[in-house]
Amino acid sequence: MFFSVPATSANMGPGFDTLGVALSLRNEVDVKRSKFFSVSIRGEGKNSARMKSGNIFVSIFNEQYKNITGKKESFRFEFANNIPISRGLGSSSATIISAVKAAYEMAGVEISKEKVLNIALTYEPHPDNITPAVFGGFNVAVVENSRVFSIKKDMPDTLKAVVVIPNVHMSTNHSRGALPKKYSKEEAVYNLSRSSLLSALLFAGNYDMLRIASKDKFHQEIRMKNLPELFEVQRLALESGALMSTLSGSGSSFFNMVYADDAQRVKKALENAFGFFRVEIMSFDNDGLICQKS
Repeated sequence: MFFSVPATSANMGPGFDTLGVALSLRNEVDVKRSKFFSVSIRGEGKNSARMKSGNIFVSIFNEQYKNITGKKESFRFEFANNIPISRGLGSSSATIISAVKAAYEMAGVEISKEKVLNIALTYEPHPDNITPAVFGGFNVAVVENSRVFSIKKDMPDTLKAVVVIPNVHMSTNHSRGALPKKYSKEEAVYNLSRSSLLSALLFAGNYDMLRIASKDKFHQEIRMKNLPELFEVQRLALESGALMSTLSGSGSSFFNMVYADDAQRVKKALENAFGFFRVEIMSFDNDGLICQKS
């Protein structure tokens, strides 16, 4: 069986742990029954011994498969990893979601996307990445009584993402640990108002105020200080015509939403200024988790 999950960009500025969108960059895995356990990796992590011997996908798959069937069996796992690791583009969420779905499929048990999402929540307690990875599109998600409640909006072809991917890893746990334990009422209102406006704009298809709606006082500035060049990335992207420019997840990647007609211009401006960073134009993904016979 073949499984595919898209990259995601979470938070989108003020929507801390709540907002996320799926991108047209996918991790894929083919799972086959085998007499012996084996792992092969193409792309990201292919030279990592840890990803072969201590693979998170395999660990979650085995745990879920045993929960379902009561057995541990041998499988061959063939990974094609395209999502950069530890760059704020949802590689961990893609791994978790595909592992849960694969375990159920290989056990011969049907599972809905909603159930995949809520099992994934036990491994990733914040829904901003896992929700768009499962459903695709732009998602607003909350957790209530250990369950995700969300709403999705398909993203139009008239919009693209210009993503800046530095060759610098950022640990989500370390980054999260550096954030304040408390925020002022003014900071909370600032983010709440902008997160609400940003969501309303995307659902309405009105993008003129995204630059204002995507501002944040919770996390971005603190995280961006770990790689100060990101402040210049954001400034230049907005000057070059980006509708919004935000740190992707906890970084180090930067997410810029643009009109499709402006994508090449914004990409070129960022490449010229930051030749040592990878800059990619991506479409938005509205499909989310895909499973099919290989």
